[in-house]
Amino acid sequence: MKNIIVEKPTVDEAIKSALEQLRAEIDEVQIDILKEPSKGLLGILGSKIAKVKVTVVNGPEEKAKEFIDKIFSEMKIEADYITSFESNVLKLDITRVNEDDKGIIIGKRGNTLDELQFLLSLIVNRRREAYVKTILNVEDYRQKREETLKKLAKKTADRCRYYNRKIKLEPMNPYERRVIHATLQDEKDIITYSEGDEPFRKVVIDRR
Repeated sequence: MKNIIVEKPTVDEAIKSALEQLRAEIDEVQIDILKEPSKGLLGILGSKIAKVKVTVVNGPEEKAKEFIDKIFSEMKIEADYITSFESNVLKLDITRVNEDDKGIIIGKRGNTLDELQFLLSLIVNRRREAYVKTILNVEDYRQKREETLKKLAKKTADRCRYYNRKIKLEPMNPYERRVIHATLQDEKDIITYSEGDEPFRKVVIDRR
């Protein structure tokens, strides 16, 4: 568990400073007051400052680990993972899992992985004031999927030019649609837009 010891003129100031440095909220930590502030002779000489130890016991990483451990236990999946939490972004990367279980976690076109990421976000942000962006990944699947989508976008744009007609892609989630739009946004003779309702919303690639 992450912890920090801070010294400030008052206990409140010390706690506030510790929370800022840990990027934690008050209900996510345990606070131990190591030294109360006091004043010496005439309220000046020999004055002492407050010293507190603040430990994160229920922060985003702790919530994420508890959630994923429970899910994997119920799914009877054995896997190794690492977590990181910086700048209000929580990343949980599954680094080792057998191929069968990997396929179960990812699901068709990443649908199960996206659903797990959504649930993880709900758990992490429950009763939290500052929103935490959560990213759940399996052995760089998202990076590989993004590269596949970029190649698909370029290839489909070439087909659109060759046949001079619009082409509709398979239904995609919002993130994947954004990748397609971003990949082709600088193509002067190509436009992209989305149509349909979730979860069957598709990207359309057409000539200008």
